[in-house]
Amino acid sequence: MLNEKVAIITGASRGIGAATAKLFAENGAKVVVNYANNESAAEEIVESIRENGGQSISIQADVRNQDQMSSLVNQTISHFGKVDILVNNAAINFAMKSFSDMEWDEFKPKIEEEMKAAFISTKSVLPIMKEQKYGKLVYISSGLSHQPIPGFIAHGTAKAAMNSFVRYLAQELGPYNITANTISPGMVETDATKHTPAEEKEKTAMFTPLGRIANPEDIARAALFFASDQSAFMTGTYVPVSGGMEMNS
Repeated sequence: MLNEKVAIITGASRGIGAATAKLFAENGAKVVVNYANNESAAEEIVESIRENGGQSISIQADVRNQDQMSSLVNQTISHFGKVDILVNNAAINFAMKSFSDMEWDEFKPKIEEEMKAAFISTKSVLPIMKEQKYGKLVYISSGLSHQPIPGFIAHGTAKAAMNSFVRYLAQELGPYNITANTISPGMVETDATKHTPAEEKEKTAMFTPLGRIANPEDIARAALFFASDQSAFMTGTYVPVSGGMEMNS
């Protein structure tokens, strides 16, 4: 499905990113596991891929840092020769507060850093994708960008900005045969939700038509579709992967 394609996955040492790295490798991609701090976790993913016959390397880089991301892309090219796919997945922390309790200086970092991560990661891979007239850009958003719940105003607003950003990319990059699509998970069983009370997860599952919350592999499978040529004529789309929790009208 991804035979010999080269994929950079940001924030790939755990959760959705790790599941995506493994699934892409299983489907024939050469995978760059990007991580910010957790080298041992990233190396575990790389080892797991190699043990299963895949090709992978891990590269440390802060997705908000242009020099580090340029270096990551250069290392990828020197190792694998090209870049075909970018999955923009790295998590950016945020203040979990109501609007009434939040100050601008608490709200602003999430908006700025979420967009900076998407902006810089994309800028870093674009020259090579434009040159080869081929590229797959996949962005991990959140259902909270469309459906507000208390405390998530910074996160939801930042992801909504990214959703719009991706549509503009799709419009501009179409002539280069580069697609840009957004995946919007509902609640996912990852490190980020391990402190979520069990009753809250059960309640979410109860309100989800498919009767459960997602696991990282559910999101990875959607990313695989958008990274492959199965989605060749799809760009600028926003796809909820939420078990039916978020239904677009």
